[in-house]
Amino acid sequence: MIVGLTGGIGSGKSEVSSRFERLGIRVVDADIVAREVVMPGSFSLQAIAERFGLDILSQDGSLDRKKLRSLIFENPSEKAWLENLLHPIIRKEIIAQLTHSESPYTILSSPLLLETTQHELVDRVLVVDAEENLQLARATLRDESNTEQIKKIMGTQMNRSTRIAKADDIIHNHGDLEELEQQVQLLHARYLELAQHMKN
Repeated sequence: MIVGLTGGIGSGKSEVSSRFERLGIRVVDADIVAREVVMPGSFSLQAIAERFGLDILSQDGSLDRKKLRSLIFENPSEKAWLENLLHPIIRKEIIAQLTHSESPYTILSSPLLLETTQHELVDRVLVVDAEENLQLARATLRDESNTEQIKKIMGTQMNRSTRIAKADDIIHNHGDLEELEQQVQLLHARYLELAQHMKN
């Protein structure tokens, strides 16, 4: 069984997925895969450098993600070009990692689970939900980005009510970590049960 974990920026996806990992569950993180496929020496990075010029690279030869983000945010056609290049490569790698998972169920953590075809890879959708002012505060603190940039990112993501409507399960991340842990534990028990039923 594969559970898709998603939520808006700053909703607490990483905190939730790390708690599932502590319970022995394999988490395939689409953000990590997205970084892996543009490592120095990769075909993708070469294509990006050819498209946007060598100054898209940091001094160590890796992708300057901040620079790329600001470039594509202002330009929908460049964003589309980048997505057409990366999404199929990312999807292929995600499928490979999901296939090799050996835990009772597996989590695919992705901020764009519902905005891309990645939701087709999962059996259930788990949404981590937080109020928008909380998302904004957390993301600004974590990324040291300005509020305007975070608001722009939030604007490109599915809105909160649509995301919730597509969820099979919801973790409400408005309270403290203890409350969060209880919700994870309850879902973990439920998923173990569901995964067992799927096997039988």
